Amino acid sequence: MKFGTKAIHAGQEPDPSTGAIMTPIFQTSTYWQKSPGDNKGFEYSRGTNPTRKALEDCLAALENAKYGLAFSSGMGATDAVMKLLAPGDEVITGNDLYGGSYRIFTKIFSNYGIKFHFIDMTDSENVQKYVNDQTKLIWIETPTNPTMQIVDIEAVSKIAKQNNILLAVDNTFASPYLQNPIDLGADIVMHSVTKYLGGHSDVVMGALMLNDDELYKRLWFIYNACGATPGPMDSFLVLRGLKTLHLRMKAHCENGRQIAEFLKTHPKVEKFTGMISITLKGADLQETYRIASSFKSLINHPVSMTHGSIPKSERDKVGVVDNLLRLSVGVEDVEDLLEDLKQALS
Repeated sequence: MKFGTKAIHAGQEPDPSTGAIMTPIFQTSTYWQKSPGDNKGFEYSRGTNPTRKALEDCLAALENAKYGLAFSSGMGATDAVMKLLAPGDEVITGNDLYGGSYRIFTKIFSNYGIKFHFIDMTDSENVQKYVNDQTKLIWIETPTNPTMQIVDIEAVSKIAKQNNILLAVDNTFASPYLQNPIDLGADIVMHSVTKYLGGHSDVVMGALMLNDDELYKRLWFIYNACGATPGPMDSFLVLRGLKTLHLRMKAHCENGRQIAEFLKTHPKVEKFTGMISITLKGADLQETYRIASSFKSLINHPVSMTHGSIPKSERDKVGVVDNLLRLSVGVEDVEDLLEDLKQALS
């Protein structure tokens, strides 16, 4: 089954009670049982819900995985993976990392005796230098947020497998339309579903996709026991959003290409990366705020927003500087996006 067909149909069947083509919103907390244990797999909606199960099966199919688990946020999904670890374990991860991931690693899980190594992962040989007997997880974000560094998933996967280390990949920025980490050797794929997968800025959600049966059992236990699971309405909205994922990603890519070509020669842009992030030539923090406030389309100032929890000294090392702005290139007519850029940078 090709990607677009999976996005529309995977995990979903007509409702047997009504024939409804769209998966119903099963807005229920509990389920009737003919007799104790006769529950058709559904007992309590914190752990299992038919709408969410359809979504999880669709998400798994998009990442060429056997299992999917949906969470109430991307951080909820990340939290579940970290709970596979124990005091004394070590994690190798990138030095250019989403601020929320950095915050949960350093402010939450480091307090429980887990050690994190934040390193340059663009050279896989550098990863090997930090592997030791206590290394239990390698956490990759690629492309990174917001500077769009690329990590060789397949090369790092070989290191992980040689040393019996779990490899998890945050695939949010590429989406399964452009990259499938499990095919490249990852054990777990994480998504902030809030972004490309949901696609309509109306849902906050996260997800994990994986193949291993025992690992799935461990993560499902955490998922059910800790309860960071989404409700049926959010699950329905993402199922709806996924039906246009392949169409939206084509438009994002084409619009992004044209905007990159425009920015390449703009006198006020010092450099840019592919999400797209730009650094403003000669702009101080106040001027950066002014330009950011001039945009009509969606823009992010990482230093004061997504990466505000990362110390300035660490941000500066990887280029997340005060005059960096991240553009979220949408699927509007590209001429309108270009006009917005021109007026904001004028």
